[in-house]
Amino acid sequence: MPPKKKDEGAGKPPPLIGRMGTNLKIGILGLPNVGKSSFFNVLTKSSATAENFPFCTIDPNESRVPVPDKRWEYLVEYYQPVSKVPAFLNVVDIAGLVKGAHEGKGLGNAFLSHVSACDAMFHVVRAFSDEEIVHVEGEVDPPRDLEIIHDELRFKDLEYLKKHLEPLERSVVRGGGDKKKKEEYDVLKKVEGMLEEKKWVRMGHWDAKEIDVLNQHLFLTAKPVIYLVNLSEKDYIRKKNKWLVKIKEWVDSNDPGALIIPFSCALELALVDMQTDEEREAYLKEAGATSALEKIIVSGYKALNLIYFFTSGKDEVKAWTIQVGTKAPQAAGRIHTDFEKGFIMAEVMAFDDFKEAGSEAACKAAGKYKQKGRDYVVEDGDIIFFKFNAGAGLTGKKK
Repeated sequence: MPPKKKDEGAGKPPPLIGRMGTNLKIGILGLPNVGKSSFFNVLTKSSATAENFPFCTIDPNESRVPVPDKRWEYLVEYYQPVSKVPAFLNVVDIAGLVKGAHEGKGLGNAFLSHVSACDAMFHVVRAFSDEEIVHVEGEVDPPRDLEIIHDELRFKDLEYLKKHLEPLERSVVRGGGDKKKKEEYDVLKKVEGMLEEKKWVRMGHWDAKEIDVLNQHLFLTAKPVIYLVNLSEKDYIRKKNKWLVKIKEWVDSNDPGALIIPFSCALELALVDMQTDEEREAYLKEAGATSALEKIIVSGYKALNLIYFFTSGKDEVKAWTIQVGTKAPQAAGRIHTDFEKGFIMAEVMAFDDFKEAGSEAACKAAGKYKQKGRDYVVEDGDIIFFKFNAGAGLTGKKK
């Protein structure tokens, strides 16, 4: 009997909906005056406008936020390198959407295009009352606000879908059945059914071929969402707010399994304004609270299906961003294209093994320093040294 063919899909990560790459962005989304720009200011310690009126953010602000990681800090402390480069999260502050944005109300269509340019979303919802900060809908009601944004993105996807389904229908249904276009047509009809049932594209069960079709369209409702509940400082510290249960019920019903992170923009702003880490720690200790920023940043990074590996030494400790499932040669290519073209092997230490052993030499002595080939899938936090043939695969002259 002939040998069985290996399952080509075995060991591969499940296909991802969305753009491929490492320069992915997460947008800050919500109604006007819920704390989006203030949150962006906290994240980036920048001076993005945060005025008390709708549409103060006319153009989207964008910034790179360092991803906090104790492993990177340990390597920096260990090597005392000349250069220290952490991983970064690309964050975009999108101006407030209002009810009817998909029809152009407020500053709608322009900002829906800014949502389209992002790969995941922080959806900020307001759960604090403040007479001095106007609510665009008149009163605070987080489930209603969640529903408005949810519907605006869904309506925009339906509008996009109708434009693309009409020509496909002419080719597939009325034009004798174009087989290549039928696959796309079937997927888009499935999307249409979901959207009309108030479900997001991301909630569907999709196989690899269907995901290939979805990735040609990049629907707004295919993007991962993390829900950030903006509480008053008092409510955040005491961990009580009348809206929290209702927000969780809405998310469980409309976006099951999505992450909800309560935070207080007021508290985080107060911490940013303090001069020293000691002052911040004393403030938090007295309040009996912790900052939510680290959890928010790390969760945003993971929502983009990003991880990183380290290169480390006296010259530099650097975190290199890659997508989940990246193999060793492609990871080497993040450092330099020549590394991928001439890849020989990756010498890998897991961070935990390195820390436990205490040094690279001790890691080798313990058998924890491993040589990996082309099929090795890089793990989050790997410390890697790549070996490559400088002449392999290089056809052009160096520029």
